[in-house]
Amino acid sequence: MTVTSIPHWLDGARLTVDGARTGDVFNPATGEVTGAVQLADAALVDRAVASATAAGREWRNSSLARRTQVLFAFRELVRSHADELAAAITAEHGKVLDDAAGEVARGLDNIDYAVGIAEHLRGSFSSEVGTGVDVRSIREPLGVVAGITPFNFPVMVPLWMCANAIATGNAFILKPSDRDPSASLLLAELWQQAGLPDGVFTVLQGDAGTVQELLAHRGVSAISFVGSTPVAQSVYEAGTRAGKRVQALGGAKNHMIVLPDADLDLAADAAVNAGFGSAGERCMAISVVVAVGEPGDDLVRMIAERTRAVRVGPSAAPDSEMGPLVTAAARDRVRGLIDTGEAEGATVVVDGRDPAIPGAPDGFWVAPTLLDHVTTDMTVYREEIFGPVLCVLRADTYEEAVALVARNPYGNGV
Repeated sequence: MTVTSIPHWLDGARLTVDGARTGDVFNPATGEVTGAVQLADAALVDRAVASATAAGREWRNSSLARRTQVLFAFRELVRSHADELAAAITAEHGKVLDDAAGEVARGLDNIDYAVGIAEHLRGSFSSEVGTGVDVRSIREPLGVVAGITPFNFPVMVPLWMCANAIATGNAFILKPSDRDPSASLLLAELWQQAGLPDGVFTVLQGDAGTVQELLAHRGVSAISFVGSTPVAQSVYEAGTRAGKRVQALGGAKNHMIVLPDADLDLAADAAVNAGFGSAGERCMAISVVVAVGEPGDDLVRMIAERTRAVRVGPSAAPDSEMGPLVTAAARDRVRGLIDTGEAEGATVVVDGRDPAIPGAPDGFWVAPTLLDHVTTDMTVYREEIFGPVLCVLRADTYEEAVALVARNPYGNGV
């Protein structure tokens, strides 16, 4: 297989640096190396920030009408290239095409919001707040801002960040995940086609070293991050120490409480869809079902039936409902957590540790897995698994279930 070089985007063009460090990019469905992504060093970060600073000076003074025109054009270009973006996501992340298309659609929702940014940029005026004192507030761009985005949403999360940052007059540097970096270059090309001046949107491919350079750089005013909780804490501490505004979003452990009078068919459908979509690699995946009262056994049986029926296969195959995990390391970690859960006393109702995938034996596969009788002291409950593993806990009452969720240290969706 041909290995493609995946470069940066700087000053309105793809940039390959001779002799730079690179990282492997895989097709998760086959396990093959498909790309070599460049990894930015301190000198390239310096160069990118200088470029963004210069471009940002002009962009911050552009009229809201001009910014809106660029946003409108960008929105239509993303919409017309949605299939291409979805294919790029699938090729490197592994999520099935329908899921990838849904990600692009959710990114478009945010561009729609950014198109109307003029309404959110209004200042305010208060008269006579003190004797002879009036107060005016004015919203101004920060300058150069950076986004450090996760592998699980290589289009949606960058669009959360860049559309709003650019609409408000900032220059934006994107550091995408080095696991699925190609979609970022497609976004860069679409921004350019939309009329965005060169240098206002930059892509720095990189790894943890690149992130540290951005966090420390005095020319970067703000950082937005999405990823695991330990890294989010590290990013927040390093960024704020350097005087930056920081938004750092970490992991989650989302619970679904099923009460005795629930429609169990509907609840089982919801648990499977929310637990195994995108192979569980979603911040808002349901990873814990709390079954309240006597219907717990029936609920587990119904979830198990649906879990076994999920069609796992190569992401681009039309009948696949769930693809592989993003890397071999992610696969091995999830398998190890299932092993640990079983060793600690959980019941493995449906075991997806070693699925047979016809035609793709070397992909990074873990099939949907269902663990019952999980308790709060087990590792599979305490850690964010980020894979297709659904844990069932039991509670006698609604109050007990709510208290259980409230004690969990992660931020939750319930």
